[in-house]
Amino acid sequence: MKILAIETSCDETGVAILESPRAEFGQPVEILSNLVASQISVHRRWGGVVPNLARREHQRNLIPLLSQSLRETKTIKSQWRWALSSREKKIISESLNREPRLSKKLTRFLKQGTRPEIDLLAVTIGPGLEPALWTGANLTLALSQIWQIPFVPVNHVEAHIVANWLDDSRPQEWPIIALVVSGGHTELILMENSSSYKIIGRTRDDAAGECFDKTARVLDLGYPGGPIISKLAEEWRIADQEKAPAEIKEISLPRPMIGSRDYDFSFSGLKTAVLYRHQSYPERIKRSPYYKIKMAAEIEDAINDVLINKTIEAAKQHQAKTILIGGGVAANQSLRHRLTEQARESGFNLFRPPIKFCTDNAAMIGLTGLKHSKKASLSDTIKVNANLNL
Repeated sequence: MKILAIETSCDETGVAILESPRAEFGQPVEILSNLVASQISVHRRWGGVVPNLARREHQRNLIPLLSQSLRETKTIKSQWRWALSSREKKIISESLNREPRLSKKLTRFLKQGTRPEIDLLAVTIGPGLEPALWTGANLTLALSQIWQIPFVPVNHVEAHIVANWLDDSRPQEWPIIALVVSGGHTELILMENSSSYKIIGRTRDDAAGECFDKTARVLDLGYPGGPIISKLAEEWRIADQEKAPAEIKEISLPRPMIGSRDYDFSFSGLKTAVLYRHQSYPERIKRSPYYKIKMAAEIEDAINDVLINKTIEAAKQHQAKTILIGGGVAANQSLRHRLTEQARESGFNLFRPPIKFCTDNAAMIGLTGLKHSKKASLSDTIKVNANLNL
């Protein structure tokens, strides 16, 4: 079985092709292609993702990535067609009536090749940015109807969890506590089996990734904040800290809700604390080469302390055998290292996707589509939900 997957939930356009010996989740899959077009340079000047700009970039990137994936994997044969059928034109017109730029690109693309050797389509329908989600969903609907290939709508958060099965080592022991951390999501999820998801904790305001971005903006570090803060935090850890001014060595930030008796998160208070601390320091402190690296280290530690503490406690309470993480923040090296150590010390198996599968990508969408392949259909409608829950 070959699966073509499309991901457009936020600011990365992803197209992937996976192959599985049979339509069964948990078996080894081969990733034939996994292409991602990042939009970081587009959104950097705004300090965050602008939904309509993200939509425009998806419209620009989808067809080139689709064409490249199909041709590199030799799943489509080049065969020039001078014209599309009236049926195909009608499908494109109806499915992409709000996507004129994408409609033109798709028309040109379809004239260059025959139906690909694909058995299943998978596409993200939420959660995410609604304008971005619609772009991928509408294209998938058009392809499904034109090529007569069934499609599966995919939950983006579930896909971040399923990304742990893309690696050669796969979670096998249940129950599982899954920590999903990204720019828009911070959730703790209890899994009794591969089809059971129970959210036991979630952010009440800012997600961990948002906190990284917003605190980086306060410190004028640039966008996206997570990688920059992580890099500076490491500089503090290897620096000769004794040379730093006493005021900098004493910088300490709160760990919001770390002592609460639930598994919810709240990072807006940390963002506010960084703002007030930053405004309170005199310029002589801010000009010190130690200031920003110490602040970055404290921000990273504060966020990770909360994430790790609540994850370990949740695993203990629910007698989990396995902990897994997913989402863009799961690429944070400090989080990966510290959670690995604490999970082992507490007797839990820990799984974490390779870094390339932590950030948004279509390979995880394709594998999640395979997992739900029995729900595939040739429906002539599709819906997205920016606030979709597991």
